[in-house]
Amino acid sequence: MPEKKAHILITDDEKAIRNTLQEILEYENYEVSTVESGQLALDFVADTDIDLMFLDIKMQGMDGLETLKKLRETGHEFPVIMISGHGTIEIAVEATKMGAYDFLEKPPDLNRLLISVRNALSQQNLAKEYKQIKKKLPKVQEIIGESKAISKIKTLIEKVAPTQSRVLITGENGTGKELVAKWIHEKSPRSTGPFVEVNCAAIPSDLLESELFGHEKGAFTGASEQRIGKFEQADGGSLFLDEIGDMSLEAQAKVLRALQENKVTRVGGNESISVDVRILAATNKDLEEEIEEGNFREDLFHRISVIPIKVPPLRERKEDIPLIAKACLNNLKEKDISFSSISFSDDALKALKEKEWSGNVRELQNAVERLGILASGDEITKETVNDVIKTRDLQAGDLGKLADETEDFQDFKETAERIFLVKQLEKNDWNISQTAEQIGIQRSHMYNKMKKYNIER
Repeated sequence: MPEKKAHILITDDEKAIRNTLQEILEYENYEVSTVESGQLALDFVADTDIDLMFLDIKMQGMDGLETLKKLRETGHEFPVIMISGHGTIEIAVEATKMGAYDFLEKPPDLNRLLISVRNALSQQNLAKEYKQIKKKLPKVQEIIGESKAISKIKTLIEKVAPTQSRVLITGENGTGKELVAKWIHEKSPRSTGPFVEVNCAAIPSDLLESELFGHEKGAFTGASEQRIGKFEQADGGSLFLDEIGDMSLEAQAKVLRALQENKVTRVGGNESISVDVRILAATNKDLEEEIEEGNFREDLFHRISVIPIKVPPLRERKEDIPLIAKACLNNLKEKDISFSSISFSDDALKALKEKEWSGNVRELQNAVERLGILASGDEITKETVNDVIKTRDLQAGDLGKLADETEDFQDFKETAERIFLVKQLEKNDWNISQTAEQIGIQRSHMYNKMKKYNIER
């Protein structure tokens, strides 16, 4: 397919200049159009895409500088080369300030003219490519919050991101561990490389090895073609192993080997493939506890947790809840025009701070959407918050009712777990060791659960 010719518009009220420039540029294989006034130039570019414009400064009616100003005001970003038979330094400076790419005097020197055209078009192409790449890149959401806990996280990200160190991000479900990983990548020297995610809990253990390392055609039943694994896809970038605490011991051993050797072997293959990958891992589990129970390899733990970052739950940064709620509402407004006029009252934001958010930011996001839909009028009031978001009675409860009221599975599971633990502690007169033994978990695990769910006698 032949390369598309660059389209150049010549705007000059002198026919001889238009014809001369057109002849030169068409000889250089450019597509050329001509007009004799600034207004005609504005009309032309309103209907036709061009890559570059030659624009005379002294013209009858609208002059070149006024035309250039209107071009920029209407959003046209193509390069403009100004030409004039009465050039002065002052005019050249003014044109440059207004966004002109270059300034040539009449009659223009042929070599200088062609060099200016090539450079301008080259810069324009680079700008277009950059915009296309930027559109494809996902926008990383801001980490919302001004609390001490979240400020500490932001400071850690700034320190850790420029290094090559592996990072283990811990925290409850819904706290934003993935967002922390994305910002570490975004602020790292690897930001131009890929950010590849693997949810270790969502992939069956017998398929995880193929997902991570890839496979060769015919390696197993159903392997109809070669597959590139996540390690290879992340080469030169970052690999985010989410929920790494749910990875099988067999997969852990192979990940450990890949980290030690910086090489992977596809399932069914013999070739060792070198990879340059920074590992960012996350879990909602206590991996040291998992090591004690034989569920996680200690050597892998030390490999992935060079820099540990603990993301705090909402109950430890309640002062951030109004900021997060408003940010969630603004995100909804960008996506759905029906939310455009909705806002929070001050009392509503205070009421949100008083609620329990066991599902953390994720639960709060869902709640804000419900509030926006169910609000009476354009304002979310304290009454709306209290009507829509019921404070759960976690000391007792009907799981069926809880299931009706809870939309997020993880939120339901954790709420049910808290109810169970409180009930068992009450049965054992709050004897923690006895309760842990009775329900079949270690005492240290019981303490961690009580801390996680803020359970106190």
